[in-house]
Amino acid sequence: MGLDQRPLSTLHEKVSYDVADFDVPTGREEEWRFTPLRRLRGLHNGTAEAHGKVIVEAEAAPGVRVETVGRDDARLGKAYVPADRVSAQAWASFTEATVVTVPKETEAAEPTVLRLRGEDSATAAYGHTTVVLEPFARATVVLAHRGSATYADNVEFVVGDGAFLSVISLQDWADDSVHVSHQHARLGRDARFVSHNVTLGGDLVRVSPSVAYDAPGGDAELYGVYFADGGQHLEHRLLVDHSTPHCRSRVDYRGALQDEDAHAVWIGDVIIRVEAEGTDTYELNRNLVLTDGTRVDSVPNLEILTGEVVGAGHASTSGRLDDEHLFYLQARGISRDEARRMVVRGFLGQLVDSIEVPEVRVKVQEAIEAELDR
Repeated sequence: MGLDQRPLSTLHEKVSYDVADFDVPTGREEEWRFTPLRRLRGLHNGTAEAHGKVIVEAEAAPGVRVETVGRDDARLGKAYVPADRVSAQAWASFTEATVVTVPKETEAAEPTVLRLRGEDSATAAYGHTTVVLEPFARATVVLAHRGSATYADNVEFVVGDGAFLSVISLQDWADDSVHVSHQHARLGRDARFVSHNVTLGGDLVRVSPSVAYDAPGGDAELYGVYFADGGQHLEHRLLVDHSTPHCRSRVDYRGALQDEDAHAVWIGDVIIRVEAEGTDTYELNRNLVLTDGTRVDSVPNLEILTGEVVGAGHASTSGRLDDEHLFYLQARGISRDEARRMVVRGFLGQLVDSIEVPEVRVKVQEAIEAELDR
C-alpha cells in the first residue's frame, strides 16, 4: 500500500516525520488558534519532560494478534505522516508501540480491547498504535483511556481491501489529564471504517481523526460524543481526504456543555480532490448548551476541487435547551430536572445507542448520567 506524502490542500499544507520541520505553535496559526497552548504542558514546544508512562493492557479477540514492538518495527508509520508538531514529537519520542493484526478473512467474534492507563500527569508520555486489517477481515477495536497522564500519541488504522473495522475510542481520563491524539485510517478498495470517539474526561483533550482512501469503494463513518464541564477544553479536529473516485464519508459529532469555561471545539475538514469523481460526503456537528459561561467553536470546511460529485454538504448548529420542549414535558407532570435529562439523553442517545459493544455503551450512558448529576 503506497503512502501519499504530498501536501493535502490549502488547509493542510505540510506533513513530515521530523519535528524540526514544524514551527513551534504560537496560537495564531489556523490549526492552533482554538487550543490553549499554555495548558499543553510543553507537548507542543519540546519542553515536556518525557519521563511519564501510559501502560497498555491488551485483551485480544480469538484469531487477533496483539504485539508490543520497538520503534524500528517496519509496520509502523506506513499509513500516516504527522501533520503538526505534536504529532511529529509523538512519532520521534515513543519507545514501544502496540501492533494489532487481524489476519486475512478473519472475522473476530469479540472486540479487541486496548486499555491505556496513565500513572502520573506530572511528566509527558508518548505512544504509538497500529491496527492492521488484512483483506476481507472484520473486527472491532476498543481504545479505553483512563488514569492521569500528559500524553501524545499517533494511532494508525490500515483497513485492507474488502475489510471492515469498527473502532471505539473512549477518553475517560482523570480531571488532571492532557491528551493530544492523531487517529488516521487508510482504506483499501471497498473497505469500510466506522469510528466512535467518546470524550468525557480530562482537563484538555484534543483528538484529530482523519481518513484517506487508497482505492475506489471506500466507506468511512465518523461519529463522536462529548460532554464538557466547567474548565474542560475538548477539541475534535477531523479531516476526510477524498483522493480516489467513488468513495463515501459521513461525519456526525454531538456535544453537550455545562458550567463556567467549558469549551468545545469541532473542526471538520473535507477535501475532494480533482481525481475524486463520484464522492458522496456529508458532515454534521451539533452542540447543546446547558448553562451560561460555556463556549462552542464549530467550523465545518469543504474544499471541493471537482464538480463531478454525488453529494457534498455540511451543517453545524449550537444552541440552548429548547424551552418549548421543557415546557411540553413539564406540562405532563415531569419535573424540570428530569425533563432536562430526557432532552440531553435524546440528543446524545442516537449516537450512544449505535456503539456496538454493550459494555462500552452502558459505561458511556452511565458517564453521561453522572455528568448530568453535577
